[in-house]
Amino acid sequence: MISMADVNKHFGSLHVLQNIDLEIPRGQVVIVLGPSGSGKSTLCRTINRLEPIDSGRIEVDGKVLPAEGKALAALRADVGMVFQSFNLFAHKTILENVMLAPLKVRRKKKDEAKKQALALLERVGIANQAEKYPAQLSGGQQQRVAIARALAMNPKVMLFDEPTSALDPEMVQEVLDVMTSLAKEGMTMLVVTHEMGFARKAGDRVLFMADGQIVEDTDPATFFTAPKSDRAKDFLGKILSH
Repeated sequence: MISMADVNKHFGSLHVLQNIDLEIPRGQVVIVLGPSGSGKSTLCRTINRLEPIDSGRIEVDGKVLPAEGKALAALRADVGMVFQSFNLFAHKTILENVMLAPLKVRRKKKDEAKKQALALLERVGIANQAEKYPAQLSGGQQQRVAIARALAMNPKVMLFDEPTSALDPEMVQEVLDVMTSLAKEGMTMLVVTHEMGFARKAGDRVLFMADGQIVEDTDPATFFTAPKSDRAKDFLGKILSH
């Protein structure tokens, strides 16, 4: 579903992605872990070309990532993305936020878009907030709206870039619960996160990144109980000792 071959990315003299090779089959949930500055978010953002790459090749669903224009817009419509910040339109209601892209990009009829949006808000547990504005919702609720909005495009892949890192601790679980249910339904997902419990429970695979490279690529049980590299052992030692 997602294929990366020999992908490199520099920010000035910093080599943030080094010869990345990655295959993510349809329906797999891949968790990306690693210390700050290891290239996790950049990896995530190259998949829908929010960050252009310097060399290598990225394919989504068998198609090479287009450079720009309509082909890129079409591909982005198939790749849902949820960020740390919710990026909701403040002057539109929750319902309008979720309806917007299907109306504008998918050219759906208004009735159809509304029905789908309400169903998605129900699915993420906030249908009763449909007429409110983003500022009236908690951070956890806003992030669930952001997930519903991404799902409204019927994406083939969902990318999550630290979707809970801006949330208060008590709101984290409500967002992770939605993501876990998506994973169970077979959505192809790439998730950059610091939530180790979620990684262990919902992930099919863990990628551990350090210094722009994928250092380990294994199943969660193996990663958490028997990491191979010193970098991963060090990382887990710091994280799990808290």
